Order: sequence, then C-alpha cells, then structure tokens
Amino acid sequence: MQRVRFFARVAGLAVVVLVGVGACALDPQTEGAGGTTPAPVGLTEGASGASAPPTPERSATSPSAQPSRTATPKPSRSPSATDKPKPRPSRSAGCPQGEHQRAVESYLSRLGGFGTLTVDGTQSAADCTAIKKFQIRYGISPASGRAGPTTYDVAKRLAGTDVSRCRAGSRLTFCVDLTRQTVWAMRGGRVVLGPTVTRTGMSGYATPAGTYSVGGRNPREWSNPYEVWLPYWQQFNGGIGFHETTTYLHNGAIGSHGCVNLLHRDAVRLWELGSIGTRVVVIGRRPGT
Repeated sequence: MQRVRFFARVAGLAVVVLVGVGACALDPQTEGAGGTTPAPVGLTEGASGASAPPTPERSATSPSAQPSRTATPKPSRSPSATDKPKPRPSRSAGCPQGEHQRAVESYLSRLGGFGTLTVDGTQSAADCTAIKKFQIRYGISPASGRAGPTTYDVAKRLAGTDVSRCRAGSRLTFCVDLTRQTVWAMRGGRVVLGPTVTRTGMSGYATPAGTYSVGGRNPREWSNPYEVWLPYWQQFNGGIGFHETTTYLHNGAIGSHGCVNLLHRDAVRLWELGSIGTRVVVIGRRPGT
C-alpha cells in the first residue's frame, strides 16, 4: 500500500507541472497570438504614426529561422522600405526649398547685399543664408530660408522698383511707388534709404498720387478716428502720413486708411532723415484700389 501511495503522489506532481507550463505557452500577449507591439518612438518625417511593417531581417517564421541577407527575394514578395533607394541628401540640410527658388535667387542677386547666391533653382547652404537674411530684413515670417510666395513677391517688387521715376532733384525727397508698394529716399540723385517695402491705402482709402511736403511730425501720434498709436508719424497730406505699421505688413488682404505703413527700422530711419518741409513724391496706384 505504501508503494501504491508513493506512485500516486508522483503522478499528481507531474500533472501540476504540465498544467503550469501550458498556461505560460498560451499567454495571449505573446507575438504571433494576436497581440500588438508598441509603435517605436521618434518616427521619421513623413511617417503616418503607425508602426512600420517588420523588415525581412526581423520577420522570421521562427526565432531560429533567419533569412540570408544575400538571398534573392521571391517575385511575389513586395519590396520593403529597406529595399528602396535612399533619397539623395539635400545640399542644404534643414533648409526647405520653395516653389520660387530660382526667381528669388535671381532677384536677390540683382538687389545685392544678401550674400553670394547661385542662380540655379537648387537650394544650397549659401542660398538659404541669403534668403533668411532677406526675410529678416523685410519682416517676412517665418524667416526659414524658403523661397515661398511672400518672399518672391517682396523680392520682385524691390528688384523692379525704378528709383529714377521719382524726380527728387537735389533736395531730400521721400518717394512712394504705389504700384510696387515700395518706399525710398533720395538726395542729390543718390538713394539714401531703400527701396524698402510699404503697404498703403486699401480699397476705398487709396493713397493719392502727387507731390507733397511733410507738414507735421510726432514720434508717437494718436489717431483719433481709429484709436491707435502711430509711431514715427510724418504727415504729408491731410490725415495721411508715414508711420510704423501696427500689424503684419505683408498681409495683403488689408491695408491702411491712406497712410504709408513702414517696418520699424524703416520708419525710424525715415524719421531720422526727415524734417518739416521734406519733399514727398507719390507715384502709381496700388493694385485693387
């Protein structure tokens, strides 16, 4: 009887051990049994956010079945991401290329003062630096070095401004080209400021062309009808004058109520140059007014 009890205990212990091993093997969270693995952190740019399909080197049917790296893939197998050729590195890492690259390179080369550019329509480190410098100078945001629509528009207007159209003579003259929305100052046939960008009167408030003179100045003028401060105010035609803009200058959907809006640095410089009696010549007409 003792021998029978001994064998019964041994058989019971064997059953317990086998049941425990089976429970671990049927864990529903293990790979291959319907479970998922977390997506990797730090997906490359352009990824959709879902984890990428496993590459051939990682998707073996069993842990010991490792495919050869030199093996030829079967015709029915779709190529993986690792089979595709890698894109050629950009000549200017981290600096995006815009749709107006070549034109902006050409305009900035014509304007000068922003560095050496290669007019080939391909972004380079030198091109990026020059375009950023241009964007910072003329208040274009963001100053990313990308030759986008605003950068193209500003560069084209500045490069197309003919300063000789302003009949300045020998005295200091502030010149406004309404057509190209640019401003510059001349004395004795020489440009002493600009050309630079401006935004003049919107539809219904068009800035009138003509010849005027500065009649009033105030470093910080208060506008009664519009209840806004006008920094570096220089009046030249009734309630119309030069002043620093209080909004983003390159928002073409809006405009002034006739005044000539300027970037801060240009408003300051025009204030330093001007005085009561300074001649003002306004030519052209703003498109859409």
